Amino acid sequence: MGQITLRGLDPEIERKIRTIAKDTGKSINRVILEIISQYSGVSKKKPKPAAHSLRELAGGWTKLDAEEFLSSIQCFEQIDEEMWK
Repeated sequence: MGQITLRGLDPEIERKIRTIAKDTGKSINRVILEIISQYSGVSKKKPKPAAHSLRELAGGWTKLDAEEFLSSIQCFEQIDEEMWK
């Protein structure tokens, strides 16, 4: 990966970049890369949906998976009245 040195950066722009980095907990380099990606329209990564990390950790079910699961446990929802006397 190549490197680029920026000279003559307007102090106001530098402050804004530093503020964004601090507020988002990202490095200055990351913030600048994201700005360039947004401006150029070139992005390697698609935005991840909310709860992405949880799905990655625990897995996720499709609607069909959930329906099949609920269908398979339906028999356990029946109460045997004779058992409870």
